[in-house]
Amino acid sequence: MIAAIKPSGANTRGLLAYLYGPGRHDEHTDPHIVAGFVMLAMPDPGRDENATLTQLARYLDEPVRLRNSEFGKKVTDHVWHCPVRAAPEDRHLSDAEWGEIAQRIVAAAGIAPEGDDLACRWIAVRHADDHIHILATTVREDGRRPKLHDSGIRVGDACRQIEKDYGLRRLKKGDRTGTRAPTQAEMHKAQRLGWEQTSREWLQDRIRAAIPHARTAEELLAYLEADGIAVKARRGPSGDLLGYAAGRPGDLNKDGEQIFHPGGKIAPDFTLPKLQSRLEAGQPEEHPTARRNRPATPWHHATEALDSFRTDLADDTHAQAHITALGELLEATAQNAPTHLRTELQAASKAFARAQRSQIRAEDRAAHAIRNAARDIVHSATGPDGSALAALIAALLWAGITANRWHEAKGHAHQADAARKALHHLQAAADHALTPTLVLLEQRQPKADVSRTLAHDVRAAVPDQADRILTDPSWPALASLLADAEARGHQPHRLLKEAAAQRELATARQPARVLITRLQHTSRNLALNPRAEAARRRTTAAIAHRQVSAPRPVTSPPINRLPWQSR
Repeated sequence: MIAAIKPSGANTRGLLAYLYGPGRHDEHTDPHIVAGFVMLAMPDPGRDENATLTQLARYLDEPVRLRNSEFGKKVTDHVWHCPVRAAPEDRHLSDAEWGEIAQRIVAAAGIAPEGDDLACRWIAVRHADDHIHILATTVREDGRRPKLHDSGIRVGDACRQIEKDYGLRRLKKGDRTGTRAPTQAEMHKAQRLGWEQTSREWLQDRIRAAIPHARTAEELLAYLEADGIAVKARRGPSGDLLGYAAGRPGDLNKDGEQIFHPGGKIAPDFTLPKLQSRLEAGQPEEHPTARRNRPATPWHHATEALDSFRTDLADDTHAQAHITALGELLEATAQNAPTHLRTELQAASKAFARAQRSQIRAEDRAAHAIRNAARDIVHSATGPDGSALAALIAALLWAGITANRWHEAKGHAHQADAARKALHHLQAAADHALTPTLVLLEQRQPKADVSRTLAHDVRAAVPDQADRILTDPSWPALASLLADAEARGHQPHRLLKEAAAQRELATARQPARVLITRLQHTSRNLALNPRAEAARRRTTAAIAHRQVSAPRPVTSPPINRLPWQSR
């Protein structure tokens, strides 16, 4: 059940005309009152042909008129409007049930607290099976204004309880971290201009895509302006940035002026202080030794940055920081991924945006490694090779699973749901990214006796999941990869144990595929089999010794013979 509070100015008669009218598309049928304030004595214009909407409007507005006549400053924003809609699959509710629901909502909002005979005047009008409209005038019988601060939160909580009590579809409780839904005016304007998104939705996507490219708020605004977005910065006398607003090109008001939206109205995490905290957290000075030891490419660096993702969620503030940074890395990967993977990764990034925000305040500096990895990727001049990209997407998938579990454990229903939606797209991208590697590996399947030996290694290294690994359709490809690693001097048993330790395999859909992506990444940095390495060194040394100690062939200098000495 959804209740959307909509302040509607001062025209009570105009709103009544809409509620009792045919609707914009003739969708209103049998408009009538199902509930109202205690002193409601007016006949219902929907059921009594002698009652008029003007009379009902005057009756509802009477406390407003009396207050305005007694005080110099008139009340001009007294109309409170709240449509309440049931889910399409909910059962048919009777007029009496809708009346009870309306009374609970106005009580929760503060319009008419239970037992308050001097509360505001209100009515609930039903003109369709699945919803009602509550109209109230926000001046009480005693002339005071009601306390409506945070009324939306209280009404939302009341709706969740109503769903439980009436056996209706249960929606998730809000936590004030979601973006504001587009208004009817915004949606109509977008439709009129032929835009697929409203201006605020469009700006959300552009700002989210720009964040990995910037290291400061000033850089972010410059990047947005270079991308064609209208930016209005608010600065102090010293020139310091105090706030900003952004506008979509072509989004003009009635006077032809650019419309700007403050960052916090575009998305809750786009306020200037929150952006500054995120952007500045990704640039601690790196020790030269750390830079030298970095992986060869940004894609490998990003995968390694995610290796400790699960252990980094032990502290709530650190966990929220890592999940926020994960969204930035996902966005950066989507921007630089090959075309055939970009659609799924962009969909995953957009879905995961809701999982990046919760009521827990993030310690952003805790996630600087992931955030730096995201910036390295968007600034990389070269794309990834197939195995590096497959390993990174697999790591992103596992990190997304971990983030989803953390949100579920904390009771973050909206965030957990967003993470699940992102995982659907990430899984599809992971499957596509790994397919070429699987084809190549399966073409080089090892001989039967080698496969049997490798199967013994699997059972010794991962006994609990061995049967699932060996019956996985990707086992031949994994066997080929292990055989290749063994030929290079690695120990398959050790490789398997270390790869399995990076992620539990019990919940993996295809554990052999998980091991393939982990092995492709970790085998780059693993030490060789000590015995094989020692043998290789002995062989190399022996060859070098023979080359040094072997006698060189003696070549005599040419002899200059005299003519009579020649034969």
